Amino acid sequence: MVNKLIFANLLHRPLRTFLSVLAIGVEVTMILTLVGVSHGTLDATSRRARGVGNDVLIRPPGSIALSLTSAGMSEKLLVKLKDEVPHVTIATGSVVQSLGGLDTLTGVDFTAMNAMAKFKFLAGGPFQQDQDILIDEHYAKQKKLHVGNHLKLVNQDWTVRGVYEEGKLAHILCKVDVLQNLTGNPGKLSQIYLKADNPANAQAIVDKAKELLPGYPIYTMEEFTSLLTASSVGLLDQFVGVVIGVAAIVGFIVVFMAMYTAILERTREIGILKSCGAGPSYILNMLFRETFVIALIGIVFGILLTYGTQWLMQHAVPASLVQETVYYWWPITAAIAIAGAALGTVVPAIKAVRQDATEALSYE
Repeated sequence: MVNKLIFANLLHRPLRTFLSVLAIGVEVTMILTLVGVSHGTLDATSRRARGVGNDVLIRPPGSIALSLTSAGMSEKLLVKLKDEVPHVTIATGSVVQSLGGLDTLTGVDFTAMNAMAKFKFLAGGPFQQDQDILIDEHYAKQKKLHVGNHLKLVNQDWTVRGVYEEGKLAHILCKVDVLQNLTGNPGKLSQIYLKADNPANAQAIVDKAKELLPGYPIYTMEEFTSLLTASSVGLLDQFVGVVIGVAAIVGFIVVFMAMYTAILERTREIGILKSCGAGPSYILNMLFRETFVIALIGIVFGILLTYGTQWLMQHAVPASLVQETVYYWWPITAAIAIAGAALGTVVPAIKAVRQDATEALSYE
């Protein structure tokens, strides 16, 4: 009987029900999309870092794992590391220049990078001129670029010389010496990559490099990629928490307004139920069940919406944001949505329970 009343109430005001479901769905989508983007973008960064093929990474003093560092290391360190650190077979570096937002231009020594791990070109090939750039397939798709196209970056006109398979260091590459001169950093590097004669010797290289370069963050690639998590990257963890809080508040407010309006509209109905012997527990049970049904439908709707945002990012901005499906966040998000909806029902439910049956029956 209670279930019939619940579904009858929901269907009686379809617009109000739809808006409540939509609000909870958007709340769920906000949380899952943000979590998915934070995990996906960091995992993509990790894959590109591993795709370089190096075994050891060196960054300038004072930098953190995912920070965009300035060119603060001398190229002379490459010779020093190659000559004085046992087991190093290749030593090379890169310069990174921000292009605004999440885009960067990375200058590399292509010969050394290609020796660490071969580039697979989908079109075109390596640099031929100083103004050549190489782009990965995601950037080419997002910007609709092909070999031979021209674009302007860092106040410089470039020609797309090759499109390579994604997963190699960065989305856009140019010659390291060209970018050094453009940014006023001749002979300077942002990162140094070392290739070992055997991956098992990576830790030995790190230990020796730390002796030669005290104060420099030096990692094996396993150690570096393990640092690329939401909890270890700046304020990302706190930002995710703030967005989750905002989403929960939005869900709470919408459910509160919907249930409060519903109780005002059903004053007479509640009076009839009370006159027929329905006690406070019966009224509360009905209202909270109704909220629970709305929340469940909203949760399912929100999860489905996240696949829409994932598809949109894959096709609209594949070189900027990557969204993953983080399944273990589904029950967490569901609990947040249900808790917010339940809290939003408390005050309207108390108002319904306190209604006098006689007054309710005379309500017009």
